[in-house]
Amino acid sequence: MNPVKDLNLRAEMSVKELIDQFGSSGGFTTRELFLASEILKEMINDNECVSFLSFPACIVATGARGVIRKMVQEEMIDVLVTTCGTLDHDLARVWRDYYHGSFELNDEELRRNGINRIGNVLVPNESYGLILERKMKEILEDIYYEGFREISTRELAWEIGKRLEKEERKETSIVYWCYKNRIPIFVQGITDGAVGSQIWLFRQERRDFSVNVFKDEEELSEIIFNSKKTGALIIGGGISKHHTIWWNQFKGGLDYVIYVTTAVEWDGSLSGARIKEAISWGKVSEKAKKASVYGDATLILPLMVSYVLDILGRDEK
Repeated sequence: MNPVKDLNLRAEMSVKELIDQFGSSGGFTTRELFLASEILKEMINDNECVSFLSFPACIVATGARGVIRKMVQEEMIDVLVTTCGTLDHDLARVWRDYYHGSFELNDEELRRNGINRIGNVLVPNESYGLILERKMKEILEDIYYEGFREISTRELAWEIGKRLEKEERKETSIVYWCYKNRIPIFVQGITDGAVGSQIWLFRQERRDFSVNVFKDEEELSEIIFNSKKTGALIIGGGISKHHTIWWNQFKGGLDYVIYVTTAVEWDGSLSGARIKEAISWGKVSEKAKKASVYGDATLILPLMVSYVLDILGRDEK
């Protein structure tokens, strides 16, 4: 029986000092945040562990993009699993800005003014579809003329990252740093987004060009079967979450796992399914070190990663 201790706040307290106190404060979510941060630190520091990061595209439209970029830049993560929208938002923001908005704005009026809303983030047409149409056409033409005819999503992401070298804001890009540090990024549902639509349009003229998702699965299987341990930080749910835990069942389940979610389990959704449900499928090991943090990932993720960066001293770039 460990006593609950009050938080002792003071001026100029670091994130690490604050989260360390969460471990003994007995707060409902703060305690889980402390445990998750400790597991993330241990997972990253385990040289035998292949670490996965699974996340949905929506947070890439926010400042949380910079947190994921930092994790890739500092090589804290070995494998990324995400969706087509991540390519959309990450690339669009290399060339254009997104803007602050509100959940309460008039969406009919936004539509008339050519502005799209993602929660309280505003995305003008010229910052998304229009710029991606122009830039992706150029990039795909270059990839095609370099000899690619059948390409995996991982290869595609790296080839796109390679072609960002000349861009002024390339270092803000997740895709660029995946290419630069040779970190595989697997994009599930590649046709479900603006980049995917541009690939489809490109293929109307180049019928011998295709994306082969089975090449991704072959590479993922090699990563899984050659690993001694695996761990995953899983943000949100959907196809990226399931693909991560699905593959890990073939090696006896994840050895480390952290869920950050706002979804509920009583509707039977994969997004809301708790870690213990994944244990029943063998997707998470019975002996895994695990924690679930319920809350907005744009708040939770910066706190966790800042904590780990401080402890591991991984802030060289």
